[in-house]
Amino acid sequence: MSTLTETKYIFDNLDRTLIGLLRSDGRAPVSKLAEIMGVSRATVQTRLDRLLASGALLGFTARVREDYAVNQIRAIMMIEVSGRNTTQVINKLRGLPELTALHTTSGKWDLIAEVLVESLSEFDSVLREVRLVDGVLNSETNILLTSI
Repeated sequence: MSTLTETKYIFDNLDRTLIGLLRSDGRAPVSKLAEIMGVSRATVQTRLDRLLASGALLGFTARVREDYAVNQIRAIMMIEVSGRNTTQVINKLRGLPELTALHTTSGKWDLIAEVLVESLSEFDSVLREVRLVDGVLNSETNILLTSI
């Protein structure tokens, strides 16, 4: 089996959508994934095979290697929610595939989102989209530079 660094596989939007769906439900059948994505079952299976072969997808619980996205922009976004809108905000944010994880927290911020994008323009779009979610009162985002 080849590794990601050997194959230099470039992930596209279809791959990211598939990974996002598997993060939500790692046991979803291929036919269901195909229906949601609007592609054939064979396309989903081919993408799954590539993601597994590249090492980006480690299993069907969607455990994703940290280094599969070496050239991507990673950030942490702290989000303040107004009133009792937390459940509605969480439901909206779960629909954004660029948010790879969402956590409730204590302190000044109500939620912390992990962001993973390909470019600064995509990063800007995601920030704007999160801030437009009804119930999001305030946010602060920090780009992760180097993991140590």
